Amino acid sequence: MTAAPEARELTLEVRHKSEIANGVFLFELRAGGGGQLPPFTPGSHITVTAPSGQKRRYSLCNDPAERDRYLIAVKQEASGRGGSLSFTREVSEGDAVTAEPPENEFEMAKTEPKRLIFIAGGIGITPIRAMILHCVRQARTNFMLYYFTRTPTMMAFRDEFASPAFEGKVVLHHDNGDPDQAYDLWPVLEQQRGAHLYCCGPRGLMDAVRDMTGHWPDSAVHFEDFVGASAPHADDKPFEVRLAKCGAAYEVAANVSILDTLRRHGHVLASSCESGTCGTCRCRFTEGEVDHRDLVLSDDEKKREIMICVSRAKSPTLVLDI
Repeated sequence: MTAAPEARELTLEVRHKSEIANGVFLFELRAGGGGQLPPFTPGSHITVTAPSGQKRRYSLCNDPAERDRYLIAVKQEASGRGGSLSFTREVSEGDAVTAEPPENEFEMAKTEPKRLIFIAGGIGITPIRAMILHCVRQARTNFMLYYFTRTPTMMAFRDEFASPAFEGKVVLHHDNGDPDQAYDLWPVLEQQRGAHLYCCGPRGLMDAVRDMTGHWPDSAVHFEDFVGASAPHADDKPFEVRLAKCGAAYEVAANVSILDTLRRHGHVLASSCESGTCGTCRCRFTEGEVDHRDLVLSDDEKKREIMICVSRAKSPTLVLDI
């Protein structure tokens, strides 16, 4: 007798919802009929479907040893494409949500290093928290967390990480939006000393950490970034996108993606994460210069392909092979 194929979509019930920081909501998700959920490892995420129909990736932030629930923390992104707004505003306790089983593109190293350095900015604390809880459960004490937000009210899990249980293991820092008040990480990262680094946060923080760890072995530096590269830029400008196969041409507004522009004009196109991390929406382009903002394409692929959910044009016109 042939076994039934494993389901690729989960139906989860929202058992609890709470605002744990300014604009950050924690959702506790459990199996609709109770019981165990598919296992996950530290750094994993699930892809959920918002009431708007958009799919979004959210890191699991609870201890991977917990098999009866998933915890995700979702930040309302007023300047985003609506997925987080739909999820945080329209999903309530008792509602059912659909999700894809956990996947992990931010795995912890299999071998235990001498030290673990965790650096988190804003909502980037979510996968880092799962890693830290994993370490705590295994009685691993060779870690330090550096967690940064603009203000204390924006810091998710602040009371937890400020508690005596993490004394000497956590640095919490707020810069109040002033670059002159930024925490100096160079003394932390100047020498590797057998450490492995795990970093998740805004693009500016990620780039700064990359610069300061350029002398580290590549195998010792790990980054997670779902939306940093894809976030709208203040200097984004409109441009024209033309479709080679049908000849249609449309203006892509400064705050609208190519994908959404084409959808608004009736084109049905595949997509999933819509944050430049999954590769579902990749297209070939035949003319124009691309401003690549994805985290998937290789340098060679970028010469002929584009992720239309996040990337834009540097040239006045971009021609897609559609």
